[in-house]
Amino acid sequence: MEYSKIISVTGLGGLFELLSSKGDGAIVRSLEDKSTRFVSSRVHNFSHLESIEIFTVRDNVNLADVFLAMQKDATPLPGEKDNAAVKKYFETVYPDMDFERVYTSDMKKMVKWLSILTANNIDIKAPQPEEEEIVDSEDQQEAEAVKAAAPGEAAPQKSEKKKEVTKEEEAKPAPKAKAAPKKAETTKEEEAVPKKKATPKKKAKE
Repeated sequence: MEYSKIISVTGLGGLFELLSSKGDGAIVRSLEDKSTRFVSSRVHNFSHLESIEIFTVRDNVNLADVFLAMQKDATPLPGEKDNAAVKKYFETVYPDMDFERVYTSDMKKMVKWLSILTANNIDIKAPQPEEEEIVDSEDQQEAEAVKAAAPGEAAPQKSEKKKEVTKEEEAKPAPKAKAAPKKAETTKEEEAVPKKKATPKKKAKE
C-alpha cells in the first residue's frame, strides 16, 4: 500500500486508500476495518496526506515531515482524548509547530493517523522536490554572468554569432559610391563664341 494513495475524507473518521476515482466521487477502502465503499464528491471532500501542510513558526512543512519526526522521537504517543497531553507531546517532538494556528483537534488527528499508518506498515515518504529543468550551457553561463554583475552595471548582452570586424578593417575608409555621370555642361568660352549664320542660298538663274 503506497503512502501517495492514502486520503482523508471529510465527515468520515480514519484514513482510506483511494482505489479508483469517478466523475462524481471515488471508491475507497478503510485502513481500519478494510471495508470498501463509494464516497460521493458532492457530499465529501478528499485530501491526500502527501498534499497536507502544517503551520510552523517558519515556513509550512509537509505533514509527512511531522510524521517522520514523530516516528524518530522515542516519546510514546499520547492518548487522543487528553488535550493537554497531546499539546505537550508536540511541544516536545515538534517545537517549531505554530500552536496558535494548529488546533488541538488537528494534533489529535495526527496522532490517530500515525497510529493507523504504523498498524498498516505504510512507509511514510515526504514528497520529493521537482527536478530542475536542464538549462542550456550557454544560457547558464549568461545567467551566472548576470548574477555576478555588480550593482549598477549593465548585464552582458547575449552574444551573437556575427563576423568580428578587425582593427584593420575598421581603419579602412568605407568605399565611396560612384557618382552618376553628369551631362556635358556648356562652358563660358563656348557660350561666348557666336554661332555661324547659315549661308544664304543663291537664287537659281532664270
